[in-house]
Amino acid sequence: MSRPVCGVLLLDKPVGLSSNAALQRVRRLLGADKAGHVGSLDPLATGMLPICLGEATKVAGEILSGRKCYRFTIQLGARTATGDTEGEIVERAPVPTLDRPYLEARLSKFVGPQDQVPPMYSAIKRDGQPLYKLARSGIEVERAPRRIEIFQLTLVEVDGASVKLETLCSKGTYIRTLSEDIARALGTCGHVTALRRVYVEPFEHESMETLESVAAAPEGLKILPPDRPLAHLPAVSLEGADAVRLQHGQAVAGGIVAGTVRLYGGGGEFLGLGEADGQGTVRPRRLFAMR
Repeated sequence: MSRPVCGVLLLDKPVGLSSNAALQRVRRLLGADKAGHVGSLDPLATGMLPICLGEATKVAGEILSGRKCYRFTIQLGARTATGDTEGEIVERAPVPTLDRPYLEARLSKFVGPQDQVPPMYSAIKRDGQPLYKLARSGIEVERAPRRIEIFQLTLVEVDGASVKLETLCSKGTYIRTLSEDIARALGTCGHVTALRRVYVEPFEHESMETLESVAAAPEGLKILPPDRPLAHLPAVSLEGADAVRLQHGQAVAGGIVAGTVRLYGGGGEFLGLGEADGQGTVRPRRLFAMR
């Protein structure tokens, strides 16, 4: 039986499970009426997968736009069809002698805004068909580059032909593609052998739950309030009749800022998201269901 759970659960997704499979397992365990995950992780990947429960699914878009931190390992000398260990090796190349100064000099070139071509093994759709399905059929199509940004790229460890890195990057960044590009810049080829999402902003200091902890103690889980990821947005408080009018879809007076705002009732309850015109008027954008 479903129950009215509302908020954001930060799941430490285990290896070998798709993001959707992890989501459905959490939803069943909690009996949530609806749920959605923010930012897919490959089955190979582990780490933070924000899961929005109940009405909190309405703020998923705000979380999706946040920067993400990954720790990953590149095995140099071999490129695979999928960019990770799940694909067959399609190319081999000798690995040059690597030292930290050389590696760090090459890595510094990747920091900043850049265009990245998404991999064929991705969930991006072409004519309604996910690219990975085309790839599995041996079909490769042209993909338009996407603008991304690498804010930090740090060398953690180098062990022979294995390089461990950590990056802070914008949404839409494919670590498998970044890894192949880094290997190419080092004069060889490579693929990802380990990938962990350390955090998604603004949750860098929050702890995570595991599937085991969700199953063992669903009543004692740390579920963040739905407005927790919205602290960067201005807040507008509405009293009495204005709060009711807004919840019925009407524009009301409130605030002098312009853009997306957090909306609260007179008792401090979170109402959802609104759009302020900068002239003192706020319109509802994505409201939570009235109780």
